[in-house]
Amino acid sequence: MAASGLRALTGEAAALPGPGGLGVRLAARLRELIRDAGALRPGTVLPPTRAVAAEFGVSRGVVVAAYEQLTAEGFLAGRQGSGTRVADLGAGARPAPKAPPPEEAARPGVPDLGGFPRGRWLAAYRQALTAMADGDLGYGDPRGHARLRTELAAHLRAFRGADASPDALLVVGGAADGLTLLADTLAARGRPRIAVEDPSSPRAHALLRRRGLEVTGVPVDGEGLDVEALREPGRLGAVLLTPAHQYPAGIPLSAGRRHALVRLAREHGFLLIEDDYNGAFRYDREPPGCLQGLAPDVTALLGSVSKTLAPALRLGWLLAPPAWAPRLVHDRALTHPTGHTLDHLAFAHLLHTGDYTAHLRRTRRRYHSRRLHLTTELAAAAPHFTLLGTPGGLHLPVALPPWSREAEVLAAVRAEGYDVQGLGECALTPPPPPDRPGGGLVIGFAALTPAAITHLVGVAREAGGPPPPPGAPPPPR
Repeated sequence: MAASGLRALTGEAAALPGPGGLGVRLAARLRELIRDAGALRPGTVLPPTRAVAAEFGVSRGVVVAAYEQLTAEGFLAGRQGSGTRVADLGAGARPAPKAPPPEEAARPGVPDLGGFPRGRWLAAYRQALTAMADGDLGYGDPRGHARLRTELAAHLRAFRGADASPDALLVVGGAADGLTLLADTLAARGRPRIAVEDPSSPRAHALLRRRGLEVTGVPVDGEGLDVEALREPGRLGAVLLTPAHQYPAGIPLSAGRRHALVRLAREHGFLLIEDDYNGAFRYDREPPGCLQGLAPDVTALLGSVSKTLAPALRLGWLLAPPAWAPRLVHDRALTHPTGHTLDHLAFAHLLHTGDYTAHLRRTRRRYHSRRLHLTTELAAAAPHFTLLGTPGGLHLPVALPPWSREAEVLAAVRAEGYDVQGLGECALTPPPPPDRPGGGLVIGFAALTPAAITHLVGVAREAGGPPPPPGAPPPPR
């Protein structure tokens, strides 16, 4: 579409209707044309921002702001080298029904895979392949390539407050890979009992049990893991927790709980395993720094790019206490004698150039917008649903009204193709009966278009049922 064609659709710059500056009014008019009038159909390529700015006689920044706003909301989609296009809202509005196997279902923390920076990654890959030495094609360091560990240590120090050095880092195939390595080491050290947050990720429970560990739950409240509820700490080998943004409750571990947990770990000699789940995403303020930065002597930090870039890259890191590092490196060398060096060097390039942090800034804006859309839809269409947690991460926990049943609502939204998890499914002890009234949902919003979010909320509201008439007895618990 030529710039003049866009101008013909939207009208003269000065005459664009609505409140706010020109950028706001231009975004509103384009949103209307895409969503309501259908004048801008899916796949339509919008003209470059410079051309639009020249046609309207405004600064390019005004047009860039409008494009970025609509991209964050899901109305537009940009890809390196192919321009900005109108997104296919219908594709996300009613996903095709599917019936995945239980072990693959309900992954509400999936990022917006369409926002993966393909062009930047391709350029980084080419640069890595061109610049790498012949020796880089060998088995290499089992900890991962030194260049990536150097860049990653600097990034973790600057953005997560970690006490990180290149020599203490191991590059692994994601957080689950790092957790497997730690679990095997715990079992070998003769301390196979591990405490986990309750509720927490069912996949983590299953992984730990598969590695032969005894899993015990610790309640979570408004301050995170309840340290006083830890039973027999002298028997523990480790505590696994998500202090930046607890899964699924969506709350950070309070400062008081952090200090209490560190004191207990030092006193009884157990390891704190910090899964930095969604540590990069907080929307009302800067995210809290990692627990490892407070107590590097007793904390192992796990992180990955699965939420920030894409799970398919299988890139993660393990920052372990000095006393644990030699055994972990030894075991890593036995099971993974070589790493994915090209991927390591490409990611190191993204970190070094600042492209990774720029990508994080873009995705934060996009995800914040989608979370706001979800909370607005819930307030309007499902006012009896209660929002939980703090504004961060890629998921929103929601408590259902007392007359609803979690299993019924889950069945309805999953039949529409949504990967929504139940709060009850994340409970460790005791598992709630499926027909118990109430419960809640864990809704991943990062990968959903605004239309898909609206549809999901409508399905959940209908499945939850209307409130009982005044004077009716409360549902049995």
